[in-house]
Amino acid sequence: MSVALLPAVEQLVLLRQKKISPLELVNEHIARIERLNPTLKALVDFDAERAREQASHVGSGQLAGLPLTVKASIAVKGYKCEIGSLLQRGDIPNQDAEAVARLRRAGAVILGTTNCPEFLMAYETDNLLYGKTNNPWDLTRTAGGSSGGEAAAIAAGLSAGGLGSDSGGSVREPAHFSGICALKPTSARVPSLGHLPPCVGPFSFLGAIGPMARTIADVKLLFQAVSGQSSIDPAGAPVGLREISPAEAKQARIGWFEDDGLVPVTPETRRAVRDAAAALERQGFKVAHFRPSALEAARRLWHIFFVQCGAMFYASTIAGRESELSPTFQGFLDIAAAESPLTAESLLKAWAESDLVRSQLLEEMQEFPLLLLPVCSIPAFRHGERSWLVENREVPYLDTMRYTQWFNLLGGPAAVVPVGRSDNGLPIGVQIAGRPFHDELVLTVAAAIESGFGYQPPPLS
Repeated sequence: MSVALLPAVEQLVLLRQKKISPLELVNEHIARIERLNPTLKALVDFDAERAREQASHVGSGQLAGLPLTVKASIAVKGYKCEIGSLLQRGDIPNQDAEAVARLRRAGAVILGTTNCPEFLMAYETDNLLYGKTNNPWDLTRTAGGSSGGEAAAIAAGLSAGGLGSDSGGSVREPAHFSGICALKPTSARVPSLGHLPPCVGPFSFLGAIGPMARTIADVKLLFQAVSGQSSIDPAGAPVGLREISPAEAKQARIGWFEDDGLVPVTPETRRAVRDAAAALERQGFKVAHFRPSALEAARRLWHIFFVQCGAMFYASTIAGRESELSPTFQGFLDIAAAESPLTAESLLKAWAESDLVRSQLLEEMQEFPLLLLPVCSIPAFRHGERSWLVENREVPYLDTMRYTQWFNLLGGPAAVVPVGRSDNGLPIGVQIAGRPFHDELVLTVAAAIESGFGYQPPPLS
C-alpha cells in the first residue's frame, strides 16, 4: 500500500524517524495527484514545484512535513479561492486564513485547494469552473458537498488530510459519502477568519471550519493544530484543549436512534447505527435508545437561516450576473424562492426562537450528552439526483440530508466515522454529536467506534 494511504499520524512517525523525507513524502502525493486527479477532479489549484519548495524547507512543529489540502473557500495565500463560482474566477488571496496559518506554523505542507459547489450551497460538488468531483468509490456518484473535493482527495490518498467547512453538513456528508472521518467543531473553536463567504450573522453559529482525514486520530491531530481563540474573532470563546480518556467518556450516556421518525433511512444505514451502538456497548459505554423531541424545530430554523438568509446574502453578489450561475446554485436559489419571503418580523422571530430551541435541545441532552445517529438517509448518490426512494417513500433532496442540519443550529460538535457498506459497496458513516464545547468527548467516542470499523481504501486508490 502507498505510504500516502497511511494515517497522517503514521506518516508523521515515518518523517520523525527519518524513514522518509518530507520531499519524498510530498513526491509520493504529487504522483498520486497527477495520476488520479484528472479522474476525480478533487484539487482545483495545485503546483507541484510549490509543494516541493515547501517540503524542502520544513521546520519544526507537530505537523512538520505532512502534506495537506484545503477547501477552495478557505483562504490559502497564493492559491485560488474561487468558491466554485465564475463570479469569483481567478481570485487569489494575499494572506492565509487563520486556520491555514496555524497549519503552516505547525509545519504542514499545503499541496493546494480543493473543489466545492458554487458558493457552497449544495450537497454535490459541481460547478462551471471545474465540473463534478467524482467519488473514488464509484465515479458515477458524488463525493458530496460542499467539501466534496476535500473528501475525495483524502479518501484516495491525494492528501493526508485537510480543512473543509460545514454550515449544514458540509464536512460530514462528504466524509460519509467517501468513507473518511471528519469533525464539525463547536462554532468558533476553530477561527473562521479567512473563510469565504464570511461566517457572519446566522452563519457565525451555523458554520465552522473543520478537519477531515482518514482516521479519527488524524482528525484530532488537525483539530489540536488549528483550534483556539483568535483575539479578533468576535464569536470566539476562550476554551482550551483538553484530553478526555475512554474511561472518562464512559461516564457520559449515549443516546442513539436510527431515524427521526419523519424521514426514513436505508436498511444498511440502520444496520450501521446499530452496529456502532453495539460496539460501544461491548466496550463498556452507557448506550440507550433516545431521540430528542426538538429536532424538527431545529431543522425548520436551520432551513430559514441557511436557505432563505443564505439566498439573501448572495442577492447583491449575483444581481445582473444570473446567466453565469451554475445549475447547482440555481437549484439552491429555486428552493429559496419557493418559500414565503422573510420579513423583518419573521426573521426576528426565527432568531429569537432559535435560542429557545437550542436551549430545549441542551436540556434534553443533559441526560444524554452524546447522540449516535445516521449522517444521511442514503449513501453517495449519482450525479444530478435530487430525490430518492427510501423504504418505499419518495424523499426529496434537503430532507435526505437533515440528519446533519440539527447540529449546525445547535452549534455543537459532530463527528463522522465510516462503519458500514451499502449493498452495492458504498461507504456508510455514523454521526456522533455532542453539546457545545464537548468536542474532545465526541472525538474520544468516535475513536472508540472506529476501533471496530474505520477507513478502507476505495477502489480507485
